[in-house]
Amino acid sequence: MAAPHGANAHDSGALPAINPVIGGKDVESRDRSELTALDGTPLVSVGLAPRLLAQAALNRLRGGADAPAPPAELFAAAGELFATAELNGESPEEYRRRVVLATGTPGAAITRAIEGIHTQLGIIERINGAETPAPYETRGYRTVMVPRGRILAAIVPNNHPEPNVTWVRALAMGARVVVRPGSKDPFTPRRLVAALLAAGLDPDTVAFLPGGHDVGEHLLQQADLGLVYGGPDAAARFAHRGDVLVRGPGRSKVLVGPGAETDKELLDDLVQWISEDGGVRCNNISLVLTSGPVAALADALAERLADLPVRPVLDELATLPATSPANGEALAGHLTGLTAGARDHSTHRYGGSVLADPGDGTTVLRPLVVSVDRADHALAGTELGFPFIVVAPWQPSDGTRPLRESLVVSLPGDHAGLAGAVLREPSVRKVVTGRVKPWAGVPETPHDGSLAQFLLEPKGLVTAEFEG
Repeated sequence: MAAPHGANAHDSGALPAINPVIGGKDVESRDRSELTALDGTPLVSVGLAPRLLAQAALNRLRGGADAPAPPAELFAAAGELFATAELNGESPEEYRRRVVLATGTPGAAITRAIEGIHTQLGIIERINGAETPAPYETRGYRTVMVPRGRILAAIVPNNHPEPNVTWVRALAMGARVVVRPGSKDPFTPRRLVAALLAAGLDPDTVAFLPGGHDVGEHLLQQADLGLVYGGPDAAARFAHRGDVLVRGPGRSKVLVGPGAETDKELLDDLVQWISEDGGVRCNNISLVLTSGPVAALADALAERLADLPVRPVLDELATLPATSPANGEALAGHLTGLTAGARDHSTHRYGGSVLADPGDGTTVLRPLVVSVDRADHALAGTELGFPFIVVAPWQPSDGTRPLRESLVVSLPGDHAGLAGAVLREPSVRKVVTGRVKPWAGVPETPHDGSLAQFLLEPKGLVTAEFEG
């Protein structure tokens, strides 16, 4: 049964509720999951879409009439509403609070993400246009970019809100989108759907379907195209499917030269590149390669990273992520086994554990720096949901091999001359030289390949105009 659009509770006096959205309306689901804050406090009741409801949503999207892509003005209006308006009874401040408490991503990171989404939706035509070939047209002949498929299934992550911009961009290219949110952050895609509908989006072009992995698998099987954010397992599983675009681990790396361990400005830069937004971004640095002394650089980084304050994640000055105490203990045990073959440069600075108590019922994850003796060590490339850094040696004879499988490779100094060779590595998506943040760029700079090239294909149109 459909509840009134924007309904926030499924029973009077119950928890606030998030339900599936089909055809612009909330659809009540009896299959529910309680999403709690990191301290165990209930946050919201989430209605889960069973497979039959997921299929009904796909059928509705597929049955809608064809229409041109929505105008850029609609997305700009939606971005403004997302950042500033009360939507479904939720203010921007309450949205921020819920995301922080559910995911553990620091409050300042979510504040920046809200503005980032606002900005990107305001220039969505420019972002998409940067990935689309210049149109070719002469008398009687034209190249037209058309969607490869009608429906995109988007399986979105929890670690940061901004990846949700990707499926909104797909809407702007004329696709219909069904979104399965992450289990910890249904708030961002739900709020985006509400903003888009309030801005005038056709209700039969988007659906929002919280659910488990089985629902995600069904959507990816039945939709024309898929977009998956996930870890190494997801990346491996879908790597050979041409109809699924995988946005997997970042494994972003930096290569520095001798003297980095005493270069205070470079060390400050590295600390920022490692830890900003709590180290949860796919383009935070997780592997530092050096042609200088490994242990000295690891010690210098560990010393500076240990100075990052332990604060409650809602604090706008918080820089480190948090988790529940139970998850923190489990992670600590995992780290002990994971780093058994490496040298730990951090834990002794914290009294023996990277777990810290900020006094709000959560557990803050402090940075962990380890060093290894070779660039191809099993730990090199490991990416975790907090500032976890491996420092490893690099020699000129290693070439670009240790830099492969990277979303971003940063070359801030001595080795900037490798930029061209690294760019030619098929598994590297972006190269940054100089003292520049790994995530720096303008809207025209590709972040992780081209969404437009995945969603669209060129087709020829020939008319009788060329005759006569």
